[in-house]
Amino acid sequence: MSLRINETIPDLTVETDLGTFSLHEWIGDSWAIVFSHPKDFTPVCTTEFGAVAQLKDEWDKRGVKVIGVSVDGVEEHKGWKKDIKTAGGADPEFPIIADSDLAVSKAFGMLPAEAYLPDGRTPNDTATVRAVFIIGPDKTLKLSMTYPMNVGRNFAEVLRALDGLQTATTHTVATPANWNVGDDVVIPATVSEEDAREKFGQYQTVLPYLRMTKLPG
Repeated sequence: MSLRINETIPDLTVETDLGTFSLHEWIGDSWAIVFSHPKDFTPVCTTEFGAVAQLKDEWDKRGVKVIGVSVDGVEEHKGWKKDIKTAGGADPEFPIIADSDLAVSKAFGMLPAEAYLPDGRTPNDTATVRAVFIIGPDKTLKLSMTYPMNVGRNFAEVLRALDGLQTATTHTVATPANWNVGDDVVIPATVSEEDAREKFGQYQTVLPYLRMTKLPG
């Protein structure tokens, strides 16, 4: 069964190319994003990790730690990072978990419990390990996305979703369709009119259950 939104992620001890550590300890008080991959040295995944490396300043600005997962070993990860740097033009400084025993993939619901790595396997054997997990400082899953192997991930959307989550958490609001930083937000239906006026001042009532407002400040 897949890991559900608002569930606490498993506190696994993971081996990475940058050392061994507990996932919960590594996250600490930060937001975190886990990017998973079915195999090292695959074309789409290489471009994706290149994109993650290019966005280092964006992750840092948002107080977010990023970590990769691939079902190959540490030495393969170290070699793959050279290709990632070549493809992306940026140094991939984030750790990549060596999930050769599939412990992370199974614990996060990307593979069934009985899954194993056959001899001479191909990426198709672990094709479902193509997910994004955004995790809050409270160690709970806030959002997940899963992609097929032939469609690269949209990192503008990952950033947009992260901004939405952080804004919603900080200001106790919701974000509408296609929201970007600076756009109006949704006042939750659970907030009374009196409390909405006190917190937000002027707001627009589009429908009795849909109230739009600018963020304070």
